[in-house]
Amino acid sequence: MADEITPELRQQRIKQFMSVLPLTLELAGLAEAAPGTLFNEGQMEARVISIRNAYKMALQLLEEVGERGK
Repeated sequence: MADEITPELRQQRIKQFMSVLPLTLELAGLAEAAPGTLFNEGQMEARVISIRNAYKMALQLLEEVGERGK
């Protein structure tokens, strides 16, 4: 099937995500938890949404840089 994700493609996507992760986290602007403090499920979900949106923006930025060189 053409819609199946191969293990190679999956690894490539994970590698891309990990390479953009520092920029993504910077764009997300999330504060760190105080030592010994845990996030609840709602807080974690909100953080995941922020990271997901920041990742999309990071990819857009990289695409623009690749196209324009600036």
